[in-house]
Amino acid sequence: MDVGAGRRGPVGIARWTTRRWLTLGIAVSGVLLLVLGSLGAWALGRTSQLTDEVVRYRSPALINSVRLEAALVNQETGIRGYGLTGRRDFLKPYTEGRADEKTALRALDGLVGTSTEAEDDLRAVRTDVRAWQRKVAQPIAAASARDAVRISADRATDGKQLFDTVRASLAGQQEHLRAARVRAGAELDTAQRLRNWMFTAIALVIAVLMCGITYALRRGVTVPLTRLSAAAREVGRGQFDRQVPATGPADLQQLARDVESMRERLVRELARSEEARTLLDQQAEDLKRSNAELEQFAYVASHDLQEPLRKISSFTQLLQRRYGDKLDERADQYIGFAVDGANRMQVLINDLLMFSRVGRVHDEQTVEVGDCLSNAMDSLSVAIEESGARIDHDELPAVHGDAGQLSLLWQNLLSNAIKFRAPDRAPHIRVTVRQEQDMWRFTVRDNGIGIAPEFREKVFVIFQRLHTREAYPGTGIGLAMCKKTVEFHGGTIAVDPVDGEGTSISFTLPLQPSAQAADSEGSLLR
Repeated sequence: MDVGAGRRGPVGIARWTTRRWLTLGIAVSGVLLLVLGSLGAWALGRTSQLTDEVVRYRSPALINSVRLEAALVNQETGIRGYGLTGRRDFLKPYTEGRADEKTALRALDGLVGTSTEAEDDLRAVRTDVRAWQRKVAQPIAAASARDAVRISADRATDGKQLFDTVRASLAGQQEHLRAARVRAGAELDTAQRLRNWMFTAIALVIAVLMCGITYALRRGVTVPLTRLSAAAREVGRGQFDRQVPATGPADLQQLARDVESMRERLVRELARSEEARTLLDQQAEDLKRSNAELEQFAYVASHDLQEPLRKISSFTQLLQRRYGDKLDERADQYIGFAVDGANRMQVLINDLLMFSRVGRVHDEQTVEVGDCLSNAMDSLSVAIEESGARIDHDELPAVHGDAGQLSLLWQNLLSNAIKFRAPDRAPHIRVTVRQEQDMWRFTVRDNGIGIAPEFREKVFVIFQRLHTREAYPGTGIGLAMCKKTVEFHGGTIAVDPVDGEGTSISFTLPLQPSAQAADSEGSLLR
């Protein structure tokens, strides 16, 4: 079995993408709408053409033919009246009729040009009218009153025949014009019905086309996308065993396959992550147990070492007092070294014991930092008085933490500021505080000997000393304990760069929850 062939995906029309389907649909719709629009335009044009023919040609031609007949009747009436009475005022209808005749003929000349039959009828009417006017109307109208009566009597029979011929020509013309108008009206009615049916069919075709487009989009795009999004949401909610269906056009199928591939990879990664988490939990549990054992060991060892060290120190001093007169100066020096080493070991063990208690023994509550600072100053009152130190501080806030550990934090910071003072001036320590987002930043600035930039990170390492014990006593554990205390309370501590002499150490502590909520509300109000 060819595995590669099974992964080639759809073939033929199933490989068409959404863009290709949309292009085809738009092209087919465009051609169909173009054809329908052309048919609609033809129907509208045909209806407009027939309407113009009826309104602008057929009806006006018939009306002007009737006007021409009325004008000729007026002329005949005027000529007959003048020929019977010899009175010139009877020629007024004739004169007006001539003017109306010219107007009607000019109108007919512009209206019958579209029909050969109408042109022939108008030509026949002109011929018959000219014959009557030349033989009867014009001679009588130009003659005197006496001659007009005579000419009218002599030509009465010819005049009647000629005018009957005119009437017959007009009747034929009007009949033809009336028939043409009826035909044009019938064609107009037919065209209007065809137009209405055509636009109804266009509307139906457009409605069917829209329904087809909607159905095709729903079946080809909306439904596959809905299934894909539903499957993706279920996977996002944690149902990683939910397979993503690949349906619809080729690009949507490819998208679904990509999402399915991502789901499978997530499943694999989650399985590996779960294995790693289980292993990490085991290691964390082992580490927690190991740390607890180490802390317990440090605590027990520090207690158990106290008694041997006291015995060493006590018996060494007893040895010096009892046998001091029998020992030389070098022996006394060795005994002093032993006593000093035992005392320093006892101090170191006490500091280690205190260091191990940070984070292990605590009583969290709302603590006034100012009270912790006051407790530290009370503990250091002798050192402050002997050194002449001056300590200034801002109004300090309340935080959530362990009062004993925070008091020890201030005691270590103030003790270092007093211990590492400059020999030519009394210590001046300034404690400031400011709020930074959801943290309080406390700064302890002194005018002591300072810390070189290259040692700003090393001073927080346990047992790290920058000076000899003879110059500055201590175990090198104070700032390490400060760092552990601050980090246990969720803050950070660092040595800040300073301009001039002295040292600046700043550390952060989180705001109390109520203070954080009030600060957020104030930000929203602003």
